[in-house]
Amino acid sequence: MDGIALLTVTVLAIFVGFEVVSKVSSTLHTPLMSGANAIHGIILVGAIIVAGQASDPWVLAVALLAVVLATANLVGGFVVTDRMLEMFRGRKRVAPPGAKSEPIKPEGSASESKERTR
Repeated sequence: MDGIALLTVTVLAIFVGFEVVSKVSSTLHTPLMSGANAIHGIILVGAIIVAGQASDPWVLAVALLAVVLATANLVGGFVVTDRMLEMFRGRKRVAPPGAKSEPIKPEGSASESKERTR
């Protein structure tokens, strides 16, 4: 393929990708992000293999750049996924200031029966 055809395919892929991603609801974002992280892991392995077999210094430089960028993308994806999952977890209840926090005792325990007899 010549350069114009490759550029055309790249521009069309950018537009299609933007339209598809912008239509994803926030509920589906986290599972899709996890799947994308798995794909980036495969890309990272491929970049490492290419870097290991590179004989030309330019190929090695580009492969090492690909390793760095794939690693940053992979780690960033997991950080974003973790933050999204934090949003779905319940918030911890905070006791009002000055309130005593007493441990919960099971009903019928020995300490409870002693307190009743006092």
